[in-house]
Amino acid sequence: MNGKLTLGENTADNGGVRIALIAYLASEQHVFPGYGPIWCENRRPEVERLLAQTNPHSPSRYRVNGALANLPEFQKAFSCKADAPMVRQNACRVW
Repeated sequence: MNGKLTLGENTADNGGVRIALIAYLASEQHVFPGYGPIWCENRRPEVERLLAQTNPHSPSRYRVNGALANLPEFQKAFSCKADAPMVRQNACRVW
């Protein structure tokens, strides 16, 4: 995957999820299950390879897991342990 090609979209996803979370902070556990399903898809490997070279959007699974792993609020909402796969040790915060 070309990191430079997808950087703008990845940054927007990270910030967008944070803004949605802030708006809905009173019941944060409801934000996360609502965010993931919009990215459900199933693509053939050859399409994934083509898109990785030409599309400025990261594959959906990375847009979900990447953005949510950057949110300590996600980890808190689901009581994730420090070594859980969805816990990023060096979380990236945009806004």
